[in-house]
Amino acid sequence: MIQSRRARRMERNHRKAKTPGLNLVALIDILTILVFFLLVNSSSTQHLPSQKSLKLPTSISKLTPEDTLLIEITRTDILIQGVHVASVDEVLNSANEIIPKLKDELAYLAANKTQIQTPETPADRKITIMGDENISYVLIRKVLTTCQQAKFTKIAFSANQKSKAKS
Repeated sequence: MIQSRRARRMERNHRKAKTPGLNLVALIDILTILVFFLLVNSSSTQHLPSQKSLKLPTSISKLTPEDTLLIEITRTDILIQGVHVASVDEVLNSANEIIPKLKDELAYLAANKTQIQTPETPADRKITIMGDENISYVLIRKVLTTCQQAKFTKIAFSANQKSKAKS
């Protein structure tokens, strides 16, 4: 049957006016990618900042580290929150059991923290020591004594968590 030009034009316009169907395959692909991305990036572990010059000892503890003040003891330096405080050689050669620069910096940080956040009692002051596995016990003892003198009584040591063997 032969159609007039008007009938063909109307048929063409009616085809254009139909709403296209929703392509669910593309939406499912996007949602699958989003789910995998969120699963991979939502880990519940906390990572402490680490330096290449710092090799931590291994531990089997299952507790996650808290976000506290951080003292890093490398083979050459003592750092608080990444700021150089003293060198290891100075501390080891000193006869004093307290490290004065470390104590001053701890007192300064404790005073500033109480002004910024809620006031904490000296019994609530927490600190994490991140030390190289090969540092001497004398150095650790001096750092611990200094922390105790600065009223930081809850002291934690950081270590690499040993993974469980699969059986």
